[in-house]
Amino acid sequence: MARAGVDATCVSDPLSVGYLTGFFANPHERIMALAVRRDGVTLVVPGLEKDNAIARAPGVNVISYLDGADALGLVRTALGNPAAVAVERDHLSLARAEAIGAIDSLDAGEALLRLRAVKSAVELDLLQVAATKTDEVTVGILAELRPGMTEREVSGRIDLLIRESGCAPAFGSIVQAGPNSAMPHLGPSDRRLQPGDLVLMDFGCRYSRYNGDTTRMAVIGEPDARTREVYGVVLDAHDAGIAAIRAGAVTGAVDAAARRLIEDAGLGEYFIHRLGHGLGLDAHEAPNLTPGTTDLLEEGNVVTVEPGVYIPGWGGIRIEDDVVVERDGARLLTNADRALKVIPV
Repeated sequence: MARAGVDATCVSDPLSVGYLTGFFANPHERIMALAVRRDGVTLVVPGLEKDNAIARAPGVNVISYLDGADALGLVRTALGNPAAVAVERDHLSLARAEAIGAIDSLDAGEALLRLRAVKSAVELDLLQVAATKTDEVTVGILAELRPGMTEREVSGRIDLLIRESGCAPAFGSIVQAGPNSAMPHLGPSDRRLQPGDLVLMDFGCRYSRYNGDTTRMAVIGEPDARTREVYGVVLDAHDAGIAAIRAGAVTGAVDAAARRLIEDAGLGEYFIHRLGHGLGLDAHEAPNLTPGTTDLLEEGNVVTVEPGVYIPGWGGIRIEDDVVVERDGARLLTNADRALKVIPV
């Protein structure tokens, strides 16, 4: 704030509020905001969250309101009617920005994302638990796969295994079989697993608000030569991406290290997304391993590495792990077997 010359910042994204204060809540359509001034911090919450906010955010001045009150007026007052204010422009709506007098505001979102991108030791411990539990679910679902199950049934079993582990799903579990696996974010359908099908499973455990994210592959019956060849290319690209990660590495260069192997195999046109994304309170957050980007990885970043090849009409293969960026390399958080799991017919 001092460097940007602003007197106050309005933090409105619930995850940002939670990250800064320890108080996590979903206000739904109600107003919730953290007013950060040079001389203090005020948290404005709906009345039904007052006691919870006071308990979870010690040292923060909490102001609450009842439904029907002028909540935005409270936020404006809490900000101190500053001459210059910063907001999370990707989150705060235009209408609410107008109401608190922040139309010509600076963007605080990038600064908050940079803070969240470097994980503390406590955060890394929570992410490790989430990843370990995700690995346990991987082992469990691979042991249960059978021909004739539907994609929806497999997804349901994954979600149940996640909840039995004491976690919540990090996102809607993705299960795709056969040609459906060539569409990276297609939701589970009633298609049944058939001999010859590739089965792509992408899921994660959310533990104490921190997320795991993995993708593992199975095949129904013995895989043919083409399947083994493409799988080997994707696994080599996965390993090359991880080998390129270290503090100071350029994000686009990490993507290129993995992408080059897929391109050299003549499959470059079928790798249709970035190599990976940041992981933390959100399943997708900064930093991103995107082609052509020039951001530098920092020690304490946590990212996914997930190269994929998606051939329309044939199927798709993706292998994904979560890694911590360290000074001299990458430390894997997820460690479940990366071999193509063969399901007997």
